[in-house]
Amino acid sequence: MSSTTIAVGSAVGLHARPAAVIAAAVTEAGVPVTLATNGGVPVDAGSALLIMTLGAKYGDDVTVTCADEAVLRKVVDLVAADLDA
Repeated sequence: MSSTTIAVGSAVGLHARPAAVIAAAVTEAGVPVTLATNGGVPVDAGSALLIMTLGAKYGDDVTVTCADEAVLRKVVDLVAADLDA
């Protein structure tokens, strides 16, 4: 499993819209991906509801973990993007 830590890029954090976009991408990829805040418990990134439970705000560090490097990179890019723009 590979992991990358990235700052949340959405201006309002990982709320409903960004969480839904990330969860849809993970579901489409079909491989397990987890997200975790610093010191937090990893959650299934395929669930928008679980992503929202992280409470990650703009600029917070989130660790993305996945065995598939291409999927890892895609999810990292989504977490770093402002998905509300």
